[in-house]
Amino acid sequence: MYSGKNIRQQKLDGIVKPFNLELDQTNRWIRMSQLMPWEEIEEKYAETFVNERNDGRRAKTAREAFGALLVQQMLGLSDRETVEMIQENVYIQYFLGYHEFRRTRPFDASSMVHFRKRINLEMMSAINETLRQKMEAANSSKQKDESDRNDDQDASTPSQQGTAEDNAATPDTPNKGKLLLDATCVPTDIRFPTDLSLLNEGREKIEKMIDNVWEYLKVCYRKKPRNYRKKARKDYLNKAKKPGKKGVRKAIGKQLNYLKRDLNILEDLTQEAEEKGFYDIYTEKELEQIAVIRLMYTQQQEMYDNNTHRVDNRIVSLWQYWTRPIVRGKAKAPVEFGIKLEISVVDGFTEIEKISWNNFNESQGLMDSVERYKAKYGCYPEAVLADKLYRNRKNLAYCKAHGIRLSGPKLGRPPKDQQLTKAYKKLEYTDSCERNAVEGKFGEAKRKYGLDRLTTKLKETSETIVGLTVFTLNLKLYYRRSLRFLFIFFILALFSLFLRFQTRNSSKDSLFAITC
Repeated sequence: MYSGKNIRQQKLDGIVKPFNLELDQTNRWIRMSQLMPWEEIEEKYAETFVNERNDGRRAKTAREAFGALLVQQMLGLSDRETVEMIQENVYIQYFLGYHEFRRTRPFDASSMVHFRKRINLEMMSAINETLRQKMEAANSSKQKDESDRNDDQDASTPSQQGTAEDNAATPDTPNKGKLLLDATCVPTDIRFPTDLSLLNEGREKIEKMIDNVWEYLKVCYRKKPRNYRKKARKDYLNKAKKPGKKGVRKAIGKQLNYLKRDLNILEDLTQEAEEKGFYDIYTEKELEQIAVIRLMYTQQQEMYDNNTHRVDNRIVSLWQYWTRPIVRGKAKAPVEFGIKLEISVVDGFTEIEKISWNNFNESQGLMDSVERYKAKYGCYPEAVLADKLYRNRKNLAYCKAHGIRLSGPKLGRPPKDQQLTKAYKKLEYTDSCERNAVEGKFGEAKRKYGLDRLTTKLKETSETIVGLTVFTLNLKLYYRRSLRFLFIFFILALFSLFLRFQTRNSSKDSLFAITC
């Protein structure tokens, strides 16, 4: 039976102070706030403020700035949506360190840009290393608690555990753990670059600058210099839908001539303005854009003269000129434009091995990655799981010298023993299955945390987002493991209570039998 009710919005009277009430301690934001290394983040963040003056507006705390970026990365929000989410969610405000619920906006959305500028990639690497050490300390304490609990239940377990630890520490088997390596491209949010569109975009920008300089010098000239902008625009738009190679080359040649003429006109007008006493006619950003357009014109002219499509440090975007083409050879996108990122995964924990806007051969960094592994864990890895690109002679010789197994097919002729051949193939298959973990990290970062397309516009903030994404992966790993430990602890606590209850009942039965 359905009974109709008043569907109008009911008015809520009174003042609500959620922080004075009891919050759900199992909420994910409360639990993650307990896992975060806030003290180390505060120490690193305070170093970015070199000015010790006390006047002016007080900056946001490290927990508020870093926490806001972390919330944005976890939920995949924009800057404005992040501020709104913080304003609406009481648990997120608790995560940011607020002492009471605030109904007003905590800060303006533009402050998120300043947060990203202050928290650079180097700081993110240091914070990520602090989180790794905290995870290791928590794991060691958990293992100690479990061993102590096993001591009470079984007296034979300590000797076996101690023997295993002694065997692991012997010099006969110094290598421990497995190091997973792989690289990928993090594309940026730019328009797909073509030579013709870049030349047209640069020409239009130079034409606007010519108009701005002409405002200073229009009294001195009888007639404005001709630059054929209408004809250049018409030639750009009148190209056929499918012009072919000859048609594209002809259109590029025309745009190169138009852009060369505009650059010469702008140079003459600038020189004339300086002679008339006008020096500050360009902003710093405009001077940077002129230099980028000149370099782009030089690269395009070189490729046009040599009839090639390749040049060193090729510019593919006038606004993000540091972006480079990364050839990946994938079926979906053979060439991507953005950051090339190499990561390592050890026991689920992810770290950045190398990050660059230029393309690089990731196999050249294997030895450095292994040495960093030794510096952190005190020993070489048992195996390095990577793709076939890493299996060059130099890396194979290095791994053989240090007793490291490099994943992949065994070199040389297959052995005559069929059982041994099957064992090698099984080991190769097992390594390839375990190496999927690093591919899973890339998939999680790109599909869930926005690493499939960087929307930040600055070079340093884009690198910060990459470092923040890696930190988010590790924090979520730490959070999941803490939940698993709590579940195991709960089960063991119930089991210990059950044993105590059984022991008490057995003692009562024996006492009753003696009395009888």
